[in-house]
Amino acid sequence: MTPPTETPTPVAERQSQTPSPAQGFTTTLSTFRDRVDRELSAFLAGKRPAAEGSLAELTESVGVLIRGGGKRLRPLLVYQTHRALGGECAEAAVLPVALSTEMLHAYLLIHDDIMDHAEVRRGEPASHVQFRQRHRQLGWPGDAADFGRSVAILVGDLAHCWAVELFQEGRRQAAVPIGPTASTPDLAALDRAFCAMCEEVIGGQFLEMRMPFKAHCERPGETELVTALRLKSGRYSVERPLELGAILAGVDAAARAALARYGQGAGEAFQLQDDVLGTFGDEVEVGKPVASDLREGKHTLLVHYSLEGASEIDGERLRSFLGRPDLSADKVAEARDVLRRSGGLSLVRERIDARLADARAALRDDALRRGLTDEGRTFFEGMLDYLRERRA
Repeated sequence: MTPPTETPTPVAERQSQTPSPAQGFTTTLSTFRDRVDRELSAFLAGKRPAAEGSLAELTESVGVLIRGGGKRLRPLLVYQTHRALGGECAEAAVLPVALSTEMLHAYLLIHDDIMDHAEVRRGEPASHVQFRQRHRQLGWPGDAADFGRSVAILVGDLAHCWAVELFQEGRRQAAVPIGPTASTPDLAALDRAFCAMCEEVIGGQFLEMRMPFKAHCERPGETELVTALRLKSGRYSVERPLELGAILAGVDAAARAALARYGQGAGEAFQLQDDVLGTFGDEVEVGKPVASDLREGKHTLLVHYSLEGASEIDGERLRSFLGRPDLSADKVAEARDVLRRSGGLSLVRERIDARLADARAALRDDALRRGLTDEGRTFFEGMLDYLRERRA
């Protein structure tokens, strides 16, 4: 009997079935996110039996934030960079270091919400709001808002302690060679990268906090704004997690330098896209109220470029909107019109594309390219497409 003839799939259809680099990255991120969620849930579950008294409430508050979701980009970058560069560290070393970056992120979000007066995080009441409400529900004396803020500082501090604990566990495991001929990573460099990750974001937060006050005296320059942007988010969100993974992989200084250029470009694009989404994004997808940057008066590059290009009337109008907690939906829409009309939004999007192009060029550096696996190259390229297209 003659076997049935298979009809070949048309080329266009085969191409449509092949995931784009961004789709591939998104799938990898989603799969790893599930793993991070399980691992962090297990870590928190292990903390609960030892929690005494009010510490149990603080532990649960961290849990609310962790269970609320998140992109889990930072731990993914640590883990996948190690793999992309052919790293041979044990899972018991790489995974805790990766998880430490997410717990560090949780600590910073808790404190950030206090400083930004944010009421919602990932669709749930922010930590300081949880404890403010609890104070009122129990009818305790004193200032409920002050109590909420004070306890949330402790919640953030607790998350920071756990971030250090996770990092130290990974470091301890990395010091154990996995074979008689295997080398161990440069643990001193690993320490320096983690400490820098913790310190830089604090400096960036301070620069961002003082920016609106400086703006009353003189308009902050582009260099100052970019410095704050890189310290507040770029390095801590992308560049340092990449570096942690690269150190665990044991690559040389030249490869790490090229990877740093990739991370700098990708990290800046990440934060610039955050600024755009913070004003123009979908509230459900973003997970917090949009236009919060306007209401908080943040002097971002989006605002800077808009003020530079706006007419005198539009410039005054935009300045009058900044830092108004009661800014209405109509005024938010008016501010968005100014941001578009002035050319500020277009300039930020052009800068995002330029920084992503810089990152893509860094991938072609021989020092980095030689050590990348095919899977690793696809991952890093896919991340750049993902950063351009992301909506949350």
